[in-house]
Amino acid sequence: MSQAPQFTNRLAQETSPYLRQHAHNPVDWFSWGDEALARARALERPIFLSIGYSACHWCHVMEHESFEDPEVGRILNEHFVSIKVDREERPDLDQIYMAFVQRATGHGGWPMSVFLTPDLQPFFGGTYFPPDERYGGHMPSFRRVLLSVIDWWQNRRDEVQQSAQVVTQDLRDLLRLEPATGDLDPALLRQVTGQLGRAFDPREGGFGTQPKFPHPTELRLLLRVAKRFDDEHALQMVRLTLDRMAMGGMYDQLGGGFHRYSTDARWLVPHFEKMLYDNALLTLAYLEAFQATGEPFYREVVEETLAYVRREMTGPDGAFYSTQDADSEGEEGKFFVWSAAEVEEVIGSDLATVFDYVYDVTPEGNWEEKNILHRSKTYEQCARLMKIDEPKLRRLLNEAKGRLFEVRSHRVWPGRDEKVLTAWNGLMIAAFAQAAQALDDPAYAKVAARAADFILHTMRMSDGRLYRTWSCSSAPKLNGYLEDYAYFLDALVSVYETTFEPRWIEAALDVARVMLEQFWDEAEGGFYYTGRDHEQLIARTKDPHDNATPSGNAMAVTALLRLATLTGRADLRDKAERTLRLFRGIMEASPMAAGQMLLAYDFDLGPVKEIAVVGDPANEETKRVLRAIRSGFRPHKVVALKGAGDAQADAVVPLLAGKTANDGVTMYVCEHFTCAAPLVGAAAVEAALKRQES
Repeated sequence: MSQAPQFTNRLAQETSPYLRQHAHNPVDWFSWGDEALARARALERPIFLSIGYSACHWCHVMEHESFEDPEVGRILNEHFVSIKVDREERPDLDQIYMAFVQRATGHGGWPMSVFLTPDLQPFFGGTYFPPDERYGGHMPSFRRVLLSVIDWWQNRRDEVQQSAQVVTQDLRDLLRLEPATGDLDPALLRQVTGQLGRAFDPREGGFGTQPKFPHPTELRLLLRVAKRFDDEHALQMVRLTLDRMAMGGMYDQLGGGFHRYSTDARWLVPHFEKMLYDNALLTLAYLEAFQATGEPFYREVVEETLAYVRREMTGPDGAFYSTQDADSEGEEGKFFVWSAAEVEEVIGSDLATVFDYVYDVTPEGNWEEKNILHRSKTYEQCARLMKIDEPKLRRLLNEAKGRLFEVRSHRVWPGRDEKVLTAWNGLMIAAFAQAAQALDDPAYAKVAARAADFILHTMRMSDGRLYRTWSCSSAPKLNGYLEDYAYFLDALVSVYETTFEPRWIEAALDVARVMLEQFWDEAEGGFYYTGRDHEQLIARTKDPHDNATPSGNAMAVTALLRLATLTGRADLRDKAERTLRLFRGIMEASPMAAGQMLLAYDFDLGPVKEIAVVGDPANEETKRVLRAIRSGFRPHKVVALKGAGDAQADAVVPLLAGKTANDGVTMYVCEHFTCAAPLVGAAAVEAALKRQES
């Protein structure tokens, strides 16, 4: 019989798995809200704000070391109002206070630990604090930090409050986006190869040294630069990076899908958590690389990654879960690594000889006496060196991987955060929708449409506003942020271009309407991160930079440009182009912080092909036309389709208005709604597209 926990606090009532993880700490935790803020004001106590997320390894470490310590709990309970925040639920708070921590300490990360005055102004902060002093006192213990803050508050409160006021005003100035001067110029795109090239690792791919992050948006940008300027170096940077990542330990060689990042420069040792957004963005990068190069390996990675998402990250209602932990049984990576003896026990010595050679399994191990499965050679190279036909080698490896995967599935699984976030679902919906197009797989389209319907029916209020988050058996909650609207808007356009059902464009126009009402800054252009109806915080930012996910402004521009091209809505295009001009300075100075905005600019620069197809979507000739349009890498296009006489499609998508079928499936290629002569029949379409690519 399990023993009842000694402590239970109010976080036990929360829906966030991260907050519930702290429900039995001796700390008297509050979630962010009126109750906690009113208590801080009434008691005139400083706020201890702790921000993290469920898959964060060091968040778990700090909890076990400090927040489970009754003495630490006593100090916090007697002198502070302690607030625990899930950064995935409240990215608005995370943005503001992370900017403070980065400015104050020179670095950021999670767990984030910030001390605020009762009116929410920060005056001290950091990230992880250990239970004991380290590095000769340069890293103070958490208890020492608490006692110092208590002393400041009790004995130098006026000084602390004055400092907090100055810091807060500096923070507001820092977070304000200054309008840029100068016109947009294609040279912005030409500079990308050089600026990214200076950070590129020519040996292992990727950008920078270690830890090494995947940067999928920048890779997609380089694919466009390669196409626009016939830049072979840009393409080579993409290929080397994609190859090394997918062959390395950052990729789950048994189950598919990508871990968060590599702790080393050669993609061997990952931080083992898996994030929904990483797998969505990387799917798009590999998918577009497959379209650009025809490399089958990239298609395999896409298919394996999406299989992982369907198997392990999709709920029974079709929505996608958020994260999987790095830890299981208290150890990071334990679920994913193998000893040589374990491999041999599962698959036998003969098969292990082949498997171990390909995946670098040794008795000594390559990480903490265990083996992270990875490949240093292609299957073709391994087959040649082992004197085995490649098809036979693949059969042997698939047999071994299947048996190992089955055994692994009986291990203790890493924790999974099953909350549904509108923004991250938007990214994954787009990934499935675009995979359905490029790989001609209707099953992916069904996955995308089902998840999009979940957001529309469960995560949308009666007035059209979006919720941020939902958890099973709980009502959706929290106002959506700019990224929720922008990512989902872009996803709706992708689902339309996959299924050609007009209802998706109708939904997209409604989401765009609310996004403009809630977030648009008429004075200077661009979008605020929080809506007009959001609670008042110490700053209202515009989320100008890409981080692990694209900037909300950049994705809003991307989606509005696509939607405007399909619908002819000049007002949507105007908002998008005003935002592009606002971000000109960031695009020029920091392309690695503005990859998505540069993608949007590349689309706006075009020329965008407005492709209208008229034909029965169930007809094989029509399917051939769509396959021809979708098979190559054509990032500067929108595609609409209708059956003959479909009046609803004409009304919703003006690109289709007046277009007729001329004795068979007919394709119209337009620019700015000026169309070339129609092409009739699949053979004519295929020949025309082939001529364009030659």
